[in-house]
Amino acid sequence: MWQKTVRQKTVLRRTVLQKAGAAVLVALVAAAGLASPARAAPGSSGDDGEGGSKSLTQQLDAASRGYLDAKDKLAGSKKKQTDLATQLQRIDAQMAPRQAAFDQVVQESYRAGRLGPMSALLTSDSSAGFLDRAEVLQTVAARQQKAMDDLRTARQTQAAAKAAIDATVRDQQKQVAVMAARKAQAEAALKTADAGQNAPQPGDGGGSAKATPVKRNGDGSLSPEGCTVNDPTTDGCITARMLHALQQAKSDGFTHYVACFRHQDSGEHPKGRACDFAADKGGFGGVATGSSKDYGNRLANYFINNSDELGVLYVIWFRRIWLPSSGWKAYTKGNGDPSSEHENHVHLSVR
Repeated sequence: MWQKTVRQKTVLRRTVLQKAGAAVLVALVAAAGLASPARAAPGSSGDDGEGGSKSLTQQLDAASRGYLDAKDKLAGSKKKQTDLATQLQRIDAQMAPRQAAFDQVVQESYRAGRLGPMSALLTSDSSAGFLDRAEVLQTVAARQQKAMDDLRTARQTQAAAKAAIDATVRDQQKQVAVMAARKAQAEAALKTADAGQNAPQPGDGGGSAKATPVKRNGDGSLSPEGCTVNDPTTDGCITARMLHALQQAKSDGFTHYVACFRHQDSGEHPKGRACDFAADKGGFGGVATGSSKDYGNRLANYFINNSDELGVLYVIWFRRIWLPSSGWKAYTKGNGDPSSEHENHVHLSVR
């Protein structure tokens, strides 16, 4: 009995020492800075999941959206100008024969008009002859009127087409100015937040597949969309355009973990216009390295290469943000963890 008691006490003492040693080891590792990296999901560290302040997020959203709207209008205006130029070319081709027809009728009218009604009466040897000559005069007059009307209509159409072309050129100049102003707005917002230095584009390494274009209006613009589609990654909602981008990325081989809808105070996630694409296959891990970093590079560039097809508003990846107006810019206003710094996932916002 006495031996059994001693043995139990020895086992208990060894267990206590092992636990104490493990605790000391953990403390030493943590003190040495060798603890495992934080694996907080985007948005769980107190920010809005997009790494910037509410004001910065709103400024970038407004600037990029305004820039892309102006870009669409510019493209539509250029298309209209091309159509009008084709129409004007066709009108110009019709002007010469119509002018020639008018000149011919004028000459005929002059020759017939020298007789006049009184001359026709005096030189006619019968009432029938007079009527024949009067009919000729009436016919010539009618042809002259029609030729004049056709020529006048052609000239008016020609002038209207030229005026419309001038208007589209002025509209293009306006849209270019708007695009420049929106670009300046975005870059000023980043500069104010001390996050807008020039930054190199992440290495491509692929991501060049072409996505199926999202549906656009006849003028090339994109209609506003609400959060009306079930989000396949959460129990929330996303827009149809966001779902299209998500499906296109998946079909082109980007199949790692994704989370889209999220309740927060600002940004695109609560509007269903943003998704976070994890660099690691199974979820949001630590700072992406190796194949995970390569995956993030390729995915970010896939969205950029297909920005028009997918209606991309901006892309955030590895402490950088890609804006349609300015390309890659530094974006390092997170909370220091891999998620808020976007070191473990690619953030995509669509219009």
